Amino acid sequence: MAFGQQGETASDLAARYLPELIRLDSTNPPGNESRVARYLKQVADREGIPAELLGNDPERLNFVARLKGTGKQRPLLLIAHSDVVPADRSQWSVDPLAAIEKNGYIYGRGAEDDKQLLAAELAVMVDLHRRKVVLDRDIILLSESDEEAGSLGALWMVEHAWTKIDAEFALNEYSYILPTSSGVPVFQIQTAEKVPTRFKMTARGTAGHGSLPREDNPVEHLARAIYRLSQADEPVKLNATTRAYLAAMGKLPDYAWVAPLVARLEDPATASRTADEIRKRDPEIHAMLRTTVSATMLSAGTKINVIPNVAEAQLDGRRLPTETREEVFERFRKIIDDPAVTIEATSSQQPSTEPSSLTSPLYRAMEKVFHEAAPNAVVVPFLMRGTTDGAYLRAKGMAVYGVPLFRKDGELRMHGNDERISLENLRAGTELLGKIVMEVAK
Repeated sequence: MAFGQQGETASDLAARYLPELIRLDSTNPPGNESRVARYLKQVADREGIPAELLGNDPERLNFVARLKGTGKQRPLLLIAHSDVVPADRSQWSVDPLAAIEKNGYIYGRGAEDDKQLLAAELAVMVDLHRRKVVLDRDIILLSESDEEAGSLGALWMVEHAWTKIDAEFALNEYSYILPTSSGVPVFQIQTAEKVPTRFKMTARGTAGHGSLPREDNPVEHLARAIYRLSQADEPVKLNATTRAYLAAMGKLPDYAWVAPLVARLEDPATASRTADEIRKRDPEIHAMLRTTVSATMLSAGTKINVIPNVAEAQLDGRRLPTETREEVFERFRKIIDDPAVTIEATSSQQPSTEPSSLTSPLYRAMEKVFHEAAPNAVVVPFLMRGTTDGAYLRAKGMAVYGVPLFRKDGELRMHGNDERISLENLRAGTELLGKIVMEVAK
């Protein structure tokens, strides 16, 4: 039975809200997330749900709503950011801001990241309010700005309005239900995130004519530095989340090859070679095991026959949550081993945090709901190779979980072309969310 009252269900609401949210252009940059915040406020006002807009930039406001419970237990926070990344219209088959429905799918920027979750969370909150469900916890909904860039919305809320969102734990992006060829669905609960460690490498030399090769050519020094970093084996470090993930996945027929490798990952003498083996089989699992680096931007020279003074590269590092930025940069410098090349951080210091608990009432509630939905399901904790605003909440002591509501339907298209979600997937995920909220808060 669908989660909702007779008539319009929470799933119906989500199916109505998502196209409306996609059509609100909140592309970051520049953001303009207040368009989404004002829409959410209008819905809340119409339903009689207390809500407010908060922030220091009138064009980039955060939205916060609260359903009051009895107060017997601390609140549950639902999070979904309001901004989306840019979309290149020339590479899409449809208008990315039109929310076109085609063959059972809703197409649009934000359909997988993160307006589908925002639509589901808003729908569940509205449904609970309409049905006058009495809960032991307050339910708070936060839709923050700027998650896709500098996390300005989350940082502002933590610094200036923490009491508005303080909760025992939170449900957040990023996770999904992984289908397997054996028919066993894997519900991956994101309990930890790798930490963005973006940096600039600069090589300096002496300008000269391209017809006379130079030993101090900064382009060549930079190229060697990038190559050395890309080929270096970063240390393998497991934590509670990755150990539990590997142990559970190794029991599945699709991932039986993982089981004999786990012990070798724990042995320093074999860990690096074993991680390299895993990288060839499954890059996603490999990314959970060690810090990674990808060169993404290059800048050097102004004329083809002139050796430049300077060459620069931007690199996207993702470090394990147990490592600090300083120790990672020191390791990179030793790998590069070139005094002509310097490393400089280009992003603010995001906190390193411990994984969220695998035994909290919310984690247990998710396990129960997922096993009821699919008795043969495997429920596992998951280390995200990317990052979300959840890191700032974890740093304040809140347990934050990326909730796997939606099935991975082919290749993930978030941040890509023709981003989409099926209506069936959206509806099923919204029902799951409603059941989780009821299980942990009733």
